[in-house]
Amino acid sequence: MTHTSDAAVPVEQQDREADVVRQVLESFEACTDPRLRQVMQSLVRHLHAFVREVRLTEAEWSEGIEFLTRAGHITDERRQEFILLSDVLGVSMQTVAVNNEAYGSATEATVFGPFFVENSPEIAQGGDLSFGAAGEPCWVEGTVTDTDGKPVSGARIEVWEADEDGFYDSQYGDDRLAARAHLFTDADGGYRFWALTPTPYPIPHDGPVGALLAATGRSPMRASHLHFMVGAPGLRTLVTHIFVRGDELLDRDSVFGVKESLVKDFDTQPPGTPTPDGRELPDRSWSRVRFDIVLAPDGT
Repeated sequence: MTHTSDAAVPVEQQDREADVVRQVLESFEACTDPRLRQVMQSLVRHLHAFVREVRLTEAEWSEGIEFLTRAGHITDERRQEFILLSDVLGVSMQTVAVNNEAYGSATEATVFGPFFVENSPEIAQGGDLSFGAAGEPCWVEGTVTDTDGKPVSGARIEVWEADEDGFYDSQYGDDRLAARAHLFTDADGGYRFWALTPTPYPIPHDGPVGALLAATGRSPMRASHLHFMVGAPGLRTLVTHIFVRGDELLDRDSVFGVKESLVKDFDTQPPGTPTPDGRELPDRSWSRVRFDIVLAPDGT
């Protein structure tokens, strides 16, 4: 769309448009919540600036409303199209950046994504979170410490991922619960479990967000990753992923979630290679990865 500068818009017309902005801003002046007033007035300024900059047509406005309506209709307890929209526009990652300021050696955060499910099953140290999901076994281990290097015992680690076909359990439309679980770090802050070697997959693209990506020549593919959410009393909860080094999608992840510090070596082991816990895998390959997690103080 061609940009129209203010110089191309008659002064009288600019004044009319500015007056609309003024009226809307003034309508929020009576709001007794200072933060809500700030957010709403800033939103109005930016939305109106967008409309005026691109000279939005009424047909385009109508199509935008229809797009949001379709996003609402496809959203349910298993699918959140508005999170997908936020993700592909980079708003999710920008919000993560604003709310997770760098603090010493703390592990970087990235997008939450739309597939987290509450009340995942608990597994013991060394347990297997795949619960029958298809994929290559992957041994994951590491420690959780604070930024002073002190081990964090009892930290809760939530982990979830897609199977080798690129689907999360919640996408199958049945009651399966697989490739997700939580566990707690041991007295030394250590953790270890079996998961699946991450593989690339597309975000759901059969809805309005997918149509938007197709219309703008963008891919829905996400780089291979494993989700983590880690929390402990007195420390900032971390939501992050780890990514597979060598994945060709690292530089074009559809939700802009990749950070170099989160790219890890997933080392493939040939069939029959002894596993860390004695699990026998004589006929299939497996991988292993180490991810040491550092949590920032709460409130930072």
